[in-house]
Amino acid sequence: RFTLFQAMLSTILTVAAALPAAWVFARFSFRGKRVLQAASLVPFVLPTLVVGSAFLALAGPRGILGVDLTGTLWLIVFAHVFYNYAIVVRGVSAFWERIDPRIEAAARTLGASPWKAFRSVTLPILRPAIASTSALVFLFSFTSFGVVLLLGDLRTTTIEVEIWRQTTAFLRLDIASTLAVLQLIGVGLILVVYGWLQRRTSVQFSHDVAEPPRARPGRERGIVASIVASMLVILGTPLAVLLGRSFTDPSGGFGLANYQNLFTLPTISAAFVDPMVAIRNSLVFALIAAGIGLLIGVLSAVAMTYAGRVTSRTLDLFIMLPLGTSAVTIGFGFLVALDWPVDLRTSVILIPIAHALVAIPFVVRITSPAIAAVQSDLREAAATLGANRWRTWWTVDARLVGAALVVAAAFAFAISMGEFGATTFIARPNTPTIPIAIFRLLGRPGPTPFGAAIALSTILAAITGLAMFLIDALGRRRIRSEL
Repeated sequence: RFTLFQAMLSTILTVAAALPAAWVFARFSFRGKRVLQAASLVPFVLPTLVVGSAFLALAGPRGILGVDLTGTLWLIVFAHVFYNYAIVVRGVSAFWERIDPRIEAAARTLGASPWKAFRSVTLPILRPAIASTSALVFLFSFTSFGVVLLLGDLRTTTIEVEIWRQTTAFLRLDIASTLAVLQLIGVGLILVVYGWLQRRTSVQFSHDVAEPPRARPGRERGIVASIVASMLVILGTPLAVLLGRSFTDPSGGFGLANYQNLFTLPTISAAFVDPMVAIRNSLVFALIAAGIGLLIGVLSAVAMTYAGRVTSRTLDLFIMLPLGTSAVTIGFGFLVALDWPVDLRTSVILIPIAHALVAIPFVVRITSPAIAAVQSDLREAAATLGANRWRTWWTVDARLVGAALVVAAAFAFAISMGEFGATTFIARPNTPTIPIAIFRLLGRPGPTPFGAAIALSTILAAITGLAMFLIDALGRRRIRSEL
């Protein structure tokens, strides 16, 4: 009951908080827009342990707010809003910017107020995109583990946490497996609904998306500024707390002691690894995982677009299963299954493969609407001029869906950087990643390891944010040059 209730409440509040920001990104240009778009993805790709630690520092027993909200529904829900905010913003704004603004302007010309024009014209067109992103937020909240584990208690526990507790604390594998089956049934139903809603967003729009104008001085600029400010508060407060705690040394002073402890303290290095090794491993694994995920994801999206209805829906449900399956289950399954015909269980390539498996559903969800929206007469025109199927896809489809490919690659890279659950099973002592290193530090008592974990979490957030910004900027430059 609590799993369903908190997922529903988290979804409602996330959509309500993120929808105004999606409108601003789709309809206006402003200074710092690209930076803010890239930064909005950082919470989503952070390890859940880091998100939980940030909210503990904000409203935990020693939080800066002075109020202990641990074990309450609201702290869990607020953490889910922070974590899933980017899904609604990026998903809805990408669809919204493809809608011709002259449609709503025509309603205004006929006497409709701004709210009535939005409610009667724009909202019906946006409804499939809002519904599909809401289903995705509900899915992530339904299967939430790290956030609920750190911020909840015995009264506020989800199916995912109870599976872990029954397995590790009570060794009740029968109860844990029953809960896992029930969870998979629920996830399957959610994925069926999500796939149906996602297909409804495959509407053919013009691909000539012009740069939106700046807000007009006065009331419009004030509304845009207030929405951007609210976005900064929602996303910036936990990250600011995380950053502030990283510069608060164990003695309570302010400085770089936590960062220095990553390299110097014997008590840290005895149970830790060289942070540069972890950072290097995470970057290499993320690049490989992004390549694998983009290749398989795009091929799957193309197959789903051109296959029959039954085949497309079956493939869609199969590809989406990793989204609803616990990452811990995926990692354990890799150890059990990948011993034949080639034993990959001791190979380092297993880590980016697992990361790619988690990222492929995102690649498919991002690229499939763009591929389906390519007008068929463009392909027919290319074929009439003598282009074969491969050349037609490369000169027509690949160029029109270039933006979606860049976003998909960015998502796959960022997800790999923050993946934790599956990596705990398949990573070896000599191949740690940044989340594994953070987990090792959080498992040690005392303020010094916790401070070092917060510092490394800040480094992970900085790397992810920078990577998202660079990929987004390079992708936009390439798309403009092609146009």
